[in-house]
Amino acid sequence: MNSTRIPTDLKSKAWEFVSNNNMGQRHDFNGTKEQQYAGLVGENMIRKALGFEYSFEPGYDGGYDIMYEGTRIDVKTMTRSVDPKPHYVNNFVGYQKDLPCDMLVFCSINKKTGILWVCGFTTKSRLMKEAEFFEAGSIRKRDDGTTMKVEAPLYEISNEKLFPLVLFP
Repeated sequence: MNSTRIPTDLKSKAWEFVSNNNMGQRHDFNGTKEQQYAGLVGENMIRKALGFEYSFEPGYDGGYDIMYEGTRIDVKTMTRSVDPKPHYVNNFVGYQKDLPCDMLVFCSINKKTGILWVCGFTTKSRLMKEAEFFEAGSIRKRDDGTTMKVEAPLYEISNEKLFPLVLFP
């Protein structure tokens, strides 16, 4: 895993955009403004690392965020209050499993430090085989012994099962 500080200008632009646009286009489980903000920040950090400019486009993205050398990439970003660890999991909402996407890049944002971590990547087909699946409504037990009710069909894959992706020195 590798990390970098999120630029202040990106934070401002992303928050302004999600404050004025609803990014959620699924039939359910579209995320809060804060979750949409994290997703937009993660997507744009990966865009910039791949040589693209920031993008703030309203409406449906077609199931992926970035087209890079013919590969459709969906960037998945979650916030945490700590830096990610190898055994931490990344989420992929089951409602998206049939959308056109070739590769998933998973990122974490440490809310306390403003650091974005690139946790790694996998192909969507590999994710479907390697991830643990939870039905909506099921109870998932966390590492710390607490539980949570799964609100939507959910695939989870740990950082240690992802391929490394070094985008920031």
